[in-house]
Amino acid sequence: MEESRDGDWTLVARKPYFGLPTACPVCLPVYIYLKFARCPFNLEINSAYPDSDQIPYVEGGTYVAYNNEKGGVIQQLKQDGVVDLDSEFSSLPEWVSMKAMMSSWLADAITYELWLGSGENSAKQIYYSDLPWVIGKVLFVKQVYDVKQRFNISKQNAEKKEEEIYDRAKAAYRALSTMLGEQDFLFENRPTSLDADLVGHVLFTLKALPEDSVIRAALLEHGNLVRYAERHKNDFLTSGQSSASASNFQPPPSAAQASSSSKPKRKPKREKTEEEKSFQRKAKYFIGAQLVAVLLFLSLLGSSSKADLDEDDED
Repeated sequence: MEESRDGDWTLVARKPYFGLPTACPVCLPVYIYLKFARCPFNLEINSAYPDSDQIPYVEGGTYVAYNNEKGGVIQQLKQDGVVDLDSEFSSLPEWVSMKAMMSSWLADAITYELWLGSGENSAKQIYYSDLPWVIGKVLFVKQVYDVKQRFNISKQNAEKKEEEIYDRAKAAYRALSTMLGEQDFLFENRPTSLDADLVGHVLFTLKALPEDSVIRAALLEHGNLVRYAERHKNDFLTSGQSSASASNFQPPPSAAQASSSSKPKRKPKREKTEEEKSFQRKAKYFIGAQLVAVLLFLSLLGSSSKADLDEDDED
């Protein structure tokens, strides 16, 4: 477990790679959002559970916000009054539509490219390089299967689905490029979570995906998006400075504050952090448990493949 000490909040994310503070396409926007908000935080790296959908998460005092709850980490931080950069913009139709494109079209493109496109080596480096080769390979195959199921991809429609995913990504780039122009931020020259999503997406696409990536090539057609992301990489990821207006975050609640504050809060999540603590206590059992699950998966997959072959023989 590696840590970077910076403040009282802690962001738990996947490991750095490709010159990025975290190479996970879901973790990176959260990191940038906290930087935009000028929120001091520790960066803690967790590589033990590559298939956990709880990561990234943010914790401090009695509070924790997991990725797999209430729309993700950033949405929880906003709802719970920890830090909200979107309050003035989130009801604007343009903001809502752009946010939807980011969370669906561009997120789908990254997922497809990592697991089914040209990004296989990148996916292995991000998620599985710390595991034994056999375990990492089998988990990768399982994830590929899950992604195909998610997108409803079969041999018959694979080319059509790929074209749809790439076309939507290209349309999103055109819309975002037009809206951005040469501004520093997408709305009123101040950062929002949409900027964190976009900067994270662009940096991940440029740094983590190979040169023959379709969406990387499509992104490079929009020079203003590239310049925008590189500018913020220098401002926020390298120097750690922020041009945002006054800091807009609340300090982590202590146990006393949690019990005496009159402000409504979510249910105390410190108990739930026991889940995260049990993560660490049970780390030594992870590989064995995953191996059992993977072997079961492969046996079922093999049975399914055999059944398909029998059907073909009958035809």
